[in-house]
Amino acid sequence: MDARAFDRPGPGEGADARGDAPRIVRPHAGLPGNLPSDHPKVEFGRIGVLLVNLGTPEGTSYWPMRRYLKEFLSDRRVIEVPRLVWWPLLNLVILSTRPQKSGKAYEEVWNHELDESPLKTFTRSQSEKLAARLAEHPNIEVDWAMRYGLPPIREGLENLQRKGCERILIVPLYPQYSAATTATVNDKSFDALKAMRWQPAIRTAPQYCDDPVYIEALARSLEEHLDTLDFEPELVVTSYHGLPKDYLDKGDPYHCQCYKTTRLLREHLGWPAERMIVTFQSRFGNAEWLQPYTDETVKALAHSGVKRLAVMTPGFASDCLETLEEIGGENAEYFLEAGGEKFSAVPCLNDSDHGMRVIEGIVRRELMGWI
Repeated sequence: MDARAFDRPGPGEGADARGDAPRIVRPHAGLPGNLPSDHPKVEFGRIGVLLVNLGTPEGTSYWPMRRYLKEFLSDRRVIEVPRLVWWPLLNLVILSTRPQKSGKAYEEVWNHELDESPLKTFTRSQSEKLAARLAEHPNIEVDWAMRYGLPPIREGLENLQRKGCERILIVPLYPQYSAATTATVNDKSFDALKAMRWQPAIRTAPQYCDDPVYIEALARSLEEHLDTLDFEPELVVTSYHGLPKDYLDKGDPYHCQCYKTTRLLREHLGWPAERMIVTFQSRFGNAEWLQPYTDETVKALAHSGVKRLAVMTPGFASDCLETLEEIGGENAEYFLEAGGEKFSAVPCLNDSDHGMRVIEGIVRRELMGWI
């Protein structure tokens, strides 16, 4: 016998996504006839939200870094080089040397108080603050996961299901879509579903590169940051994570969505085109990546006479190695060494009020019909 009873929604309960269709309600504990005496305990009737970001190592030493990099760089959505070429290069060369180099970089930004990366700190906080913002819906459970490293997506989905979530919204925290980011989160989520006997209904949140709330949040965050500086930048660079150029040639929309975000942000601020430009960072290997490159642009701007520069990273929902160390550290040095005088890295939206309005807005929109 099924553990659920069907009933019409009562006052204040609302209807389901189809309007006036019946909704599932928990049977009254005082009606033992609803369940056989030996029926296993099952939680149900709840809605889950799973926030997912890229991932993080569990430490900065060789072996945690190696485990993380191996999982990340073994993803065929990320590295599309043929396996026969990539496997020996990854396992015999890259994983022998890169963990030490990456570990030193992570050490520069590591949250030593909690012994974790900033990305993990911010993602946990985003999950907790989102739950508080949705508190008027006591049937909603919020959790978080990482595509690579811990906590894994499978664990997040299983935790939500154990709490009775029959419907789960997966929210990849990537404003711009790419097969190497959003798609691989969805792939991993669907892999986890394959092992579930009782699968929850699933929704996946789309990209939000042109969401008005997101654009407004970027604008307000930038303006507030510029107000704290003792100088006015001559221009602002919007730096996005790079991708191999052939991913664009194969149809990945990421490049176009990055440019769209910057255009909408610039128009929202009322700035001329020359005051805000697009670049791409974090290239890896010898292949051509999306251009212009951030590091080369920063150097060229200084050589051309630009003395005051700010760099923001709209494609990152949270500050991480690529924003704190690569932009705030490496690229700041490139600019100053090339003749620049003032440099500022604009913080990501993180778990700020601006950032949480974006996440909350996405979640509420995508849960329509469920709540």
